[in-house]
Amino acid sequence: MMRRIGTVARAIAAYIRDVMGDNDYQRYVALRRRTHPGEPMMTEREYWRVRHDAPPTARCC
Repeated sequence: MMRRIGTVARAIAAYIRDVMGDNDYQRYVALRRRTHPGEPMMTEREYWRVRHDAPPTARCC
């Protein structure tokens, strides 16, 4: 029973991180590695700066 509660709690925490955008940089890195291997990518700081400085119409969501 306790193992099941832990599993559910981790799933809920992962969902909340996804909704809040906490995993966005990790997804960006994974995508860049898959689609543009060997090319430079933004640091996490640069990624968040670009994401938050962009006008709302420039973002997909």
